[in-house]
Amino acid sequence: MKYLSKTKIEKLKGTALVRLDFNSEDAWRMEAAIPTLKLLLKAKAKVVIISHKGRPSFADVTTPQEHAEVVKKFTLKKDAQKLSKLLKKPVVFIADASFPAIHAKITAAKPGDVIVLENIRFFPGEEKNDPKFARELAAETDYFVNEAFAVSHRQAASVCAITEFLPSYCGLGLEKEIVNLSAVMKSPKKPFVVLVGGGKAADKLPVIENLVKKADAVLLGGVSANTLLKMRGDDMGNSPVDETPELIPVFKRILENPKVILPVDGAWEDEKMCDIGPLTAELYAQWVKKAGTVLWGGPLGLFEKKKFAKGTLVVARSLAKNKKAFAITGGGETVEFFHAYKLTKAFKFISTGGGAMLEFLAGKKLPGIEALK
Repeated sequence: MKYLSKTKIEKLKGTALVRLDFNSEDAWRMEAAIPTLKLLLKAKAKVVIISHKGRPSFADVTTPQEHAEVVKKFTLKKDAQKLSKLLKKPVVFIADASFPAIHAKITAAKPGDVIVLENIRFFPGEEKNDPKFARELAAETDYFVNEAFAVSHRQAASVCAITEFLPSYCGLGLEKEIVNLSAVMKSPKKPFVVLVGGGKAADKLPVIENLVKKADAVLLGGVSANTLLKMRGDDMGNSPVDETPELIPVFKRILENPKVILPVDGAWEDEKMCDIGPLTAELYAQWVKKAGTVLWGGPLGLFEKKKFAKGTLVVARSLAKNKKAFAITGGGETVEFFHAYKLTKAFKFISTGGGAMLEFLAGKKLPGIEALK
């Protein structure tokens, strides 16, 4: 794999095609990519940025007005404006969806210019990982940089197929993701504590199974905790649980593992457990207070309601006092929670990935990273 960090700056002249990820409510993922963009600009490269936002679909569109509504909802125009403010320089946004027009504007740009293409998922070839589409995307550029860890678990043309047509580099941020997440998996400083909350229990099961081998404790909240509590025989009322039949054996294995710690009380509303309770919050707080390594994925309660953010806050504030811990978090809603409560300083590293981070920590190979090798 070729790393941007280990490449001589004179080799980075020309036109760089950079895959970023603007797919977050605020600009934190964009901010994480700024060091890579500044390095390319220092090399006097033309920088052409590709990204996606949401899951736009034109499948049911029948009129020009409906088409315009989809474009308006998912356009990257405002993201280009945000990027311009972060870089403190003009950013050209290309709204065209035809490659001849795109190529002409890239050719006309000057070294040091920054260009943002329209939402890459507006193009049907993107999610099909279509090599013909990737070839068109690569035209008029000299090399590719993957700076989008959050989509590196996807088989997409702007992540995978593109590497067949251009010399390809691992961006500065992507390299940090690989280094920091690998460190947690291979040689975590003890005690190693894992917190898993939020929804999507099925996505988190492989992570729990993989990390419980090295962890000293896996502390659960959210749907994963609800499911295991119900399986144990607790009355969970209307709490959301995952009862997918093929996952039951996995849940049973996790439930039987003594390292897995479940809530001992909860905060309830409308017969739903909406947060861990005060006793559990204190128990989990004690674990993170003495931890050497902490990996946190998912809030422990329905934090959208302030009263159900208490459990996550108590534990996070305890972690913030542990200055010696190497703490990592990631995932959109988790990171947004810590930003909202100004607790990001509790973490030595914040991953830009949600699903990608989970797959990496589950020991899976990510297509976008494999494509760079």
